[in-house]
Amino acid sequence: MGDTVKVIQLTGNSTESWEDAAQNALDDADETLENISGIEIESQTAEVEGGTIEEYRTTLDVAFVLEGR
Repeated sequence: MGDTVKVIQLTGNSTESWEDAAQNALDDADETLENISGIEIESQTAEVEGGTIEEYRTTLDVAFVLEGR
């Protein structure tokens, strides 16, 4: 039988970069999920104040294999 994969969507934040925001979300997911098998970047947005990016946001889908019975 094949594995079943579940996908959840998370949004990470960073004051440094979109890549750092994605890594922050993945780091948090890795603390509570087992068997993470991949991610897909859905969107990258930013909060702007005074013409300057104040916070980067990356939304990603995190895939992980569900454990069998």
